[in-house]
Amino acid sequence: MKDSLIATNFFFRNQKSFHRGKVRDVYMLGDKYLAVVACDRISAFDHVMPKPIPYKGQILNQIAAKMLDDTASVVPNWKIATPDPNVTIGHRCQPIMIEMVIRGYLAGHAWREYKEGRREVCGVRMPDGMNENDRFEEPIITPTIKAASGHDSDVSMQGILEQKLLRKKDLEQIESYTRKLYKAGTQIADERGLLLVDTKYEFGYNLDGKIILIDEVHTPDSSRYFYKDEYAANQKLGKAQKQLSKEFVRQWLIENDFSGEKDQKIPEMTEEFVDSVTDRYVELYEKVTGTPFIKRSYEDIHTQIENNVNQYLESGAL
Repeated sequence: MKDSLIATNFFFRNQKSFHRGKVRDVYMLGDKYLAVVACDRISAFDHVMPKPIPYKGQILNQIAAKMLDDTASVVPNWKIATPDPNVTIGHRCQPIMIEMVIRGYLAGHAWREYKEGRREVCGVRMPDGMNENDRFEEPIITPTIKAASGHDSDVSMQGILEQKLLRKKDLEQIESYTRKLYKAGTQIADERGLLLVDTKYEFGYNLDGKIILIDEVHTPDSSRYFYKDEYAANQKLGKAQKQLSKEFVRQWLIENDFSGEKDQKIPEMTEEFVDSVTDRYVELYEKVTGTPFIKRSYEDIHTQIENNVNQYLESGAL
């Protein structure tokens, strides 16, 4: 197996607890802060794939860090510092268990529902006569309820209120934040020759009880991008859009008879396919950030991360 950061097991200064997510290892630092290590694990259809993707964690962390900085004036967020290419340190929050998915185009899950004949997703009506990847007149919000395990589930905005998952004023706040973030992300993408097709945002309450943006933002794991200069011609000809996102991994899995359903076997990812995924992530990093991607060394990477984080914590910056 290629060099990669599959998992970590640190004990940082003031560490109180640890949680391993699908692709991130989260370390609770005291009562106020946390350190999130982005590993090279990749998930799809709520399953972690057997093979990691080299440099994926670094790419996700560095894109998210830049985007959190670039949108901080639009919506407050959890980030404090990135002491290591794979690590972000930020404010500890109480997560809101609703993912706010916003879609500017008919793609991904919305398209899969549409082609099955359904014209409503999460309580939002979609017009008849649309083709895959067509642009909506106005972006639509299709929230999901985050599951502790297994698949997240679609929910309407009204359903969130009826199930008392969130107070009305808080739902209105995260809806407003979602639209502002998508507008900002669309503008950033446009400057880089990209279209931000759809994305998801997660929010939480900080220790002061205020709602802020948490987790990643505008990364290839949370977002879908198309190339702006190719979009119109491809749509006119009915050609597939080249995607800078994790969707091509999902499509490869579907083509190999895996969509996360019970008793399905995850297909073997060849070295060539793994390399192609890394290449696609690097391409997106460079397109979105406008800077070359510099691969970190995997030699003694665990020691590197531990030293970088502990040095930051010992500096008294928090």
